[in-house]
Amino acid sequence: MTVPHTSELCKSINEAHARILPHINRTPLEHSLILSNQTECNVHLKLECEQVTGSFKARGAFNKLGICSNNAKSKQNYVTASSGNHAMACALALSKLKQKGTVYVPNYISEAKESYLKLYDIEVKKYGDDCLDTEKQARKMAEANDAVYISPYADLEIVYGQGTVGKEIVEDLPNVDAIFVSVGGGGLISGIGAYAKHQNSSIEIVGCSPSNSAVMQECVKAGEIIFIESLDTLSDGTAGGVEEGSITLPLCQKFVDKWVQVSEEEIAKAVYMILEKHHKMVEGSAGVAVAGFLKCKKDYIGKNVAIVICGANISMEKLKFVIGSVETENKSTASTNKH
Repeated sequence: MTVPHTSELCKSINEAHARILPHINRTPLEHSLILSNQTECNVHLKLECEQVTGSFKARGAFNKLGICSNNAKSKQNYVTASSGNHAMACALALSKLKQKGTVYVPNYISEAKESYLKLYDIEVKKYGDDCLDTEKQARKMAEANDAVYISPYADLEIVYGQGTVGKEIVEDLPNVDAIFVSVGGGGLISGIGAYAKHQNSSIEIVGCSPSNSAVMQECVKAGEIIFIESLDTLSDGTAGGVEEGSITLPLCQKFVDKWVQVSEEEIAKAVYMILEKHHKMVEGSAGVAVAGFLKCKKDYIGKNVAIVICGANISMEKLKFVIGSVETENKSTASTNKH
């Protein structure tokens, strides 16, 4: 698939920002004194955990559905698939834009996300144990019912919406040296990378993935979309395979400079740290980007770093697990040190 020129991508991201701004929050880029002092870097957190629906996904959903609803001669039916955050974003966008739709979600969707979806006038169907299977089923049903399929990432108009995160980071921190982004299907990092690189090609774009599901990273390494079995991960928002033919593969190949994998323990510690030190509840996928930065912090001493805190939608079950596991380890470490 041909990737548009970077200047065209940037232009489309600017247009997307103007389109979605009435519907979304321009989230803060908050300086983290704690992380800055801990790492000898100048660290800022892009708080998409404070976005409408609790994640960055609202940006892509409002851009795509805004374009579709403006172009449609009559009311359309829409179908989408998601592990939760994109589904929640589409549910809100469909409601605000007075459109109808069906959302396919994997069987492992968190209770928090499923409960949120039930607030909207939208049909929710569970299918598959991997998000790739869910996406395939949703696309199949969209074609069978003459509906518009809204991909969670494999669509340039979605990428343009997500890229507005990068626009805001660069505007708020013009001298940013590196941006750390969690990667699932690659829509967020593709958009951020396209915008940031057009403004300053020296900005380093770092993709962060859970070791249990580093699918896009392995696809980039292979030079093609391949099947990689995913294991359970706290980062359910980034888990699962990448859709065949996704535009995000060539975009990631072009714009991502570095890849970092993190363990489940590192993700849990990052989620706990953001809760304890910054008083913000974040989901596992947000912890992935923080953990990724902490893993290679020595490479960025003295530099300006932005970390995308991509979402807040963590279930109580997972949050309790994170708190319990980290505090148990902390007590064990303290006891060992005493002896």
